[in-house]
Amino acid sequence: MNLQDQVNKTSGFTNLELLAKQVVEGFISGMHKSPFHGFSAEFAEHKVYNNGESTKHIDWKLFAKTDKLYTKRYEEETNLRCHIILDNSASMHYPKVKTQTLDSLNKIGFSVLASACLMTIFKKQRDAVGLSIYSNTYEYYAPEKGSDRHQAMLLDQLEKTVITNPQKEDTETYKYLHQIAENIHRRSMIFLFTDMFQSNEDEEKLFDALRHLKHNKHEVILFHTYDSEKEFNFNFDNRPKRYVDVETGEHINLYADSIKDNYNEAISKYFKNLRLKCIQYQIKYVTADTTKDFNRILTTYLIERQKFI
Repeated sequence: MNLQDQVNKTSGFTNLELLAKQVVEGFISGMHKSPFHGFSAEFAEHKVYNNGESTKHIDWKLFAKTDKLYTKRYEEETNLRCHIILDNSASMHYPKVKTQTLDSLNKIGFSVLASACLMTIFKKQRDAVGLSIYSNTYEYYAPEKGSDRHQAMLLDQLEKTVITNPQKEDTETYKYLHQIAENIHRRSMIFLFTDMFQSNEDEEKLFDALRHLKHNKHEVILFHTYDSEKEFNFNFDNRPKRYVDVETGEHINLYADSIKDNYNEAISKYFKNLRLKCIQYQIKYVTADTTKDFNRILTTYLIERQKFI
């Protein structure tokens, strides 16, 4: 089946669940063909045997195939609590695309599909998952649960999110991250998809909100979502253009080359500062470039899961 046929012409996904399953299955198939056999075995409900552990649960059949020692991981050992946070502000719907395809996703499309792929893995691993969505309001909250009905509800919400038209208002990301942090009581893995753009507040308030997500010993993974061509490299032709702030509506007329060097310097400084703050707060920072594929997102989850357990 052609994955591109699963994309709706209304800039949404005709069957997000099916598309996510096929992306994940392709990812896992690729891992089995790669040298990362440890990760694929981890995904198959095994964990690496550590010296000193009981040999009672070693999978000897797997040892015969791989010449490596793994122990079977049982259901009560695999359950995790995971919470996905999705920024649905107007800037996340940039750039405008006529049709969301795997080769042409804007930031919200990328984040929604990546979230659905993670949920597919959560289901296979029997993990409980919750979801929070914010824009200029705290739009949606669902606590962590593991039932099929619950996941279907979250996928339906994601499908609706990708085709929404958020109001052009400033998004107080720091405010909603504080509220979401208060809603997550038990130790969890938190996945945050956001472009980290906020025009009306200083960086420290935003960084302080990120630090709040770490309370109660949560493990936080920040997927910094952006379009590298437009938002980082500022690759526009040098014809006069009107550049419009998608959240405030403010605009400026200029030639791209007249500000490109200063823009590149400022954005590079901001990205570097963000990485350093994440290191300081022990938050996993992952560049989620919408022009790239999902393998880095899924591999990051598997690696962080091993650390969390």
